[in-house]
Amino acid sequence: MDITERFINYTQFDTQSAEDSDTVPSTAKQLVFAEYLKKELEHEGLSDVEMDEKGYIYATLKANTKDEIPTIGFISHYDTSPDCSGADIKPHIVRNYDGSDILLSEGIMMSPTKFPELLQHTGEDLIVTDGTTLLGADDKAGIAEIVEAMCYLRDHKEIKHGDIRVAFNPDEEIGMGAHHFDVEKFGCEWGYTMDGGDVGELEFENFNAASAKIYIKGVSVHPGYAKDKMVNANLLAMELAAMLPADERPETTEGYQGFYHLLGVQGSVEKASMHYIIRDHDRDRFEERKRTLASVVAAMNEKYGEGTVTLETKDQYYNMKEKIDPQMHVIDLVLRAMQDCGVAPKVKPIRGGTDGAQLSFKGLPCPNIFAGGVNFHGPYEFVSIQSMEKAKEVIIKICELTAGFNL
Repeated sequence: MDITERFINYTQFDTQSAEDSDTVPSTAKQLVFAEYLKKELEHEGLSDVEMDEKGYIYATLKANTKDEIPTIGFISHYDTSPDCSGADIKPHIVRNYDGSDILLSEGIMMSPTKFPELLQHTGEDLIVTDGTTLLGADDKAGIAEIVEAMCYLRDHKEIKHGDIRVAFNPDEEIGMGAHHFDVEKFGCEWGYTMDGGDVGELEFENFNAASAKIYIKGVSVHPGYAKDKMVNANLLAMELAAMLPADERPETTEGYQGFYHLLGVQGSVEKASMHYIIRDHDRDRFEERKRTLASVVAAMNEKYGEGTVTLETKDQYYNMKEKIDPQMHVIDLVLRAMQDCGVAPKVKPIRGGTDGAQLSFKGLPCPNIFAGGVNFHGPYEFVSIQSMEKAKEVIIKICELTAGFNL
């Protein structure tokens, strides 16, 4: 089985996660694929293969030398995004892509005019969808690359390596992937998530993140007799939103700029609720953003009466950079591996989160490496077979280089 066949086989499993679920994993169908993966790892000869009751899979490729080598790990998630259907995926391969429009299915076209990133893969073999579902390269491409790399190392004993741990988890797409990850059981000095985008991407900076829920109490009175009595919670919500900086929203920011993002509003005259997320790469500015939102709520209560507006904030994850910086050898190994594999590194901050961020704060330094997919979470997702092969090569090279690393 090659990497293409392995990946396409994985896409036939519907593993979509669900945000409104209170189970782990969030959907039972994820466990169907997890069971398949467990058996596949056993079939491929990995050791210590186990799956816990929550669907987290752990396995080991044993060291082929008695030298003292750090144990490292590679991690990917097997759920797909709730944003687009992951059922009945129909992938097909566009061989030697020539830079023209791609007919996904009747009436559905993917054009480089709209998706110029296609042109970066001219001459390559692209796996695309039929335009009705996502593809699942996020992150089944990462799983295929890890498994293929382990098989290669298994069959090429001339490449010396220490114990290599692999792990596959559910529910990353709903922000829960690392919550039940057993870092102690994983037993690695450091690890890498294979969950980035296009070739060369390396990410070890991400947002600090918090969620904020705001509850507004209004006073409902018959509109014909409402003067000096009615307090319209809908209008208070609009007023509150206008008090936050208009130029600090997702649609007005990029790079290292943080933002306040209003995810949703529900309301009536009597009551309203607002859901915000707060993001910033800088920890101090992140804390300042939370204080700003609290001061806006305080100002509303001063104007309309104490208890009119209630704020609940919850930190979600933090910037992994503060955990990676003291151990930059973890990054240096990737940069050297990419160089040796002919891959130009694209080091950039994540304008979002990653399992690696949460794992880094749980004691496992864990930057994010490209898996090769593009246009995630939608029907125009694609992955280059050559990109997956490069990711596999980088994994192998990291393992080889680690064998020469001294703790």
